[in-house]
Amino acid sequence: MKFSKFPLIALLFAGIFSLAFYGCKKEAQSPTLTSNAKGATAKLILDAPSLSCGVGSTEWSIDLTVTAGASGAPAGFSVQWMSEQDLANNGGIWYNSDDPRLCKASFSGNAKDSRYLLGSNQAVTITIGDLLMDNGASAFNCADGLNCGTTYVFRVFAHATSKLTKSEFNYQNCSTLACDETCGAHHFGYWKNHVELIPEAGLYLGTVHYDAATLGTILNTPGSGDGLIILAHQLIAAKLNLITNEYTANADNAIGGLTVLVDHQKGSWQAMLSGILNKYNNCVSL
Repeated sequence: MKFSKFPLIALLFAGIFSLAFYGCKKEAQSPTLTSNAKGATAKLILDAPSLSCGVGSTEWSIDLTVTAGASGAPAGFSVQWMSEQDLANNGGIWYNSDDPRLCKASFSGNAKDSRYLLGSNQAVTITIGDLLMDNGASAFNCADGLNCGTTYVFRVFAHATSKLTKSEFNYQNCSTLACDETCGAHHFGYWKNHVELIPEAGLYLGTVHYDAATLGTILNTPGSGDGLIILAHQLIAAKLNLITNEYTANADNAIGGLTVLVDHQKGSWQAMLSGILNKYNNCVSL
């Protein structure tokens, strides 16, 4: 039996063409991204940013440098943190993302004039404990400052976009400076952990009086983006530190007749005043 050479030649060319076609398709995929699903509609995963501890850390804040991976962070990134001790007490397991004990902040790259839209390997420095609430930055929890002499575990991921899946986490441990026992004042975290030292007579916040038990409850209630609670934390600490100045007076005037834990305010409410009181409570010269 004789075979025609034409079908064999055609089949050979078809095979070569197919190999070249699929080889080109594979070459077109970015080498910095990996597929997280099968099929033509699969999204790609962004490279995880890296973290490093800055040199400007204080007793109540930590400078943290976020460096995007090769794929960048076109929609920004989020940072979460726990104290090393809390993480150990929880069996080395991070709190769930909706747990109010989990400290977290978001840095959107989509906001106008945002400095958090990071290109390939681009870096930006943020200050945890004294966050700059600029375009794109929002603190969901723990806006009261960090505790002195404490090691924190941070993790970061790049936000998803319409075409790219959010990155995996990267982790980094950083520490605040040792506590200054000669300061004469105590940061918010100290009073939160020593509510038994609150005077039985209680305190006024604005024009509303709170007994010692309620003040302890307020101190141990996470801010969770509530500006009134965050300001109350710092004002309680300032008054317990016997700090009396224009800023404590301004805080009382801002709170007025608002009732803490009832009259919620957006997280950016009086944020600058909260930051100033935080500095006084940590003996930072202004």
